[in-house]
Amino acid sequence: MATALIILAAGQGTRMRSALPKVLHRVGGQPLLCHALDGAAPLDPERTVVVAGVGAEAVEAAARAHSPEAVTLRQDEQLGTAHAVLQARPALEGFEGDALVLYGDTPFIRPETLERMIAARRAGHAVVVLGFEAARPGRYGRLVMAGETLSRIVEAKDATDEELSISLCNSGVVCADAATLMELAAAVGNDNASGEYYLTDIVALANARGLGCTAITCPEAETMGVNTRADLAGAEAVFQARARATAMAAGVTLTAPETVFLSHDTAISADTVIGPNVVIGPGVTIGEAAEIRAFCHLEGCRIGPGAQIGPFARLRPGAELAEGVHVGNFVEVKNTTLGPGAKANHLTYLGDASIGAGTNIGAGTITCNYDGVMKYRTEIGRDAFIGSDTMLVAPVRVGDRAMTATGAVITEDVPDEALAVARARQENKPGLAVRLMERLRAAKARDKG
Repeated sequence: MATALIILAAGQGTRMRSALPKVLHRVGGQPLLCHALDGAAPLDPERTVVVAGVGAEAVEAAARAHSPEAVTLRQDEQLGTAHAVLQARPALEGFEGDALVLYGDTPFIRPETLERMIAARRAGHAVVVLGFEAARPGRYGRLVMAGETLSRIVEAKDATDEELSISLCNSGVVCADAATLMELAAAVGNDNASGEYYLTDIVALANARGLGCTAITCPEAETMGVNTRADLAGAEAVFQARARATAMAAGVTLTAPETVFLSHDTAISADTVIGPNVVIGPGVTIGEAAEIRAFCHLEGCRIGPGAQIGPFARLRPGAELAEGVHVGNFVEVKNTTLGPGAKANHLTYLGDASIGAGTNIGAGTITCNYDGVMKYRTEIGRDAFIGSDTMLVAPVRVGDRAMTATGAVITEDVPDEALAVARARQENKPGLAVRLMERLRAAKARDKG
């Protein structure tokens, strides 16, 4: 039987105190909405519907960029969760199967949990609600069970003392036959203090119609929602803890795990060692047995097997480092390839360049790639030696096994195996240093007088 997803992403998120829609705030370098979509993707849904509202254009763009198959619809007035579900009705026209209602600000629900909800639905329950045992139930809605039957969902403010003692709480996630879900949502009223149409009311409506309801449970951490900046920080901490544990289980050494920050798509191969205080942004792949030393910042780059990076190195998008490359302290690499065994160990900027295998880049080297309007490339062949403090004014090419002298400013191509010397000739002026200092001291004394 087919499955459809309805992702509710229309809320304003006023407690975030942000112009950015709540579901676009990031955890692990990725919007919350995308985490919710990823969590359900293994279900292979036939249809995915994202209901946007506040900041709709930005939310819709993010949804389509991440999941091109997603249909986006709008809830122009935020009149409650049942009303939001009804906005998805046009996208489910002709659909026969189950629908899962998820939330764009709830990033950690696992596909296994959603599969259990679908299994319970197909076992004969018309409505399946996801619940969790809360350590502090507080203001959560309570799930009132009678054996396996979910009798009703009661909001904390409406609960009796006996109902408040229930620790099984409502996550808001629902699974039901799509047609039944829409019928029940359409029947929900707004006779409540907020004047909103609450999806939780479908349980009472279903029971009144003789339709069976049940609940399954998951760990409370899976249902973590993000409503405040503090919640966002908490979600980031949960994500990082999981990502670090996954990396270490896959054979990666993190010498100080709590100081290493990973992203949603970080890929690190076995036997790599990550030192303390390393930040890995989106789009990073690291090969086997590489070493990332302390205080490195990586994003949008590929690092080959056995490479050594840092400490205090920065790899920016487009950095492609082959096997055995060394990039050392205070080196920045952007949109540049380094061939096998190439080295840039000290105080260097390599931007928009290609560096051949075995080439050594001396300290203080800069590829001067930008003229204020356009970017230009530098090409350096294999087994070349770039002397310290070389300025490579792109576009320029240094050939195979060529060399540049220390302090050179290279503005023309250097042929294979040539040595390029491009600096002013040194002249020594006997005695001038003493005479110059005496003159300067005298001028200073006059100024004070």
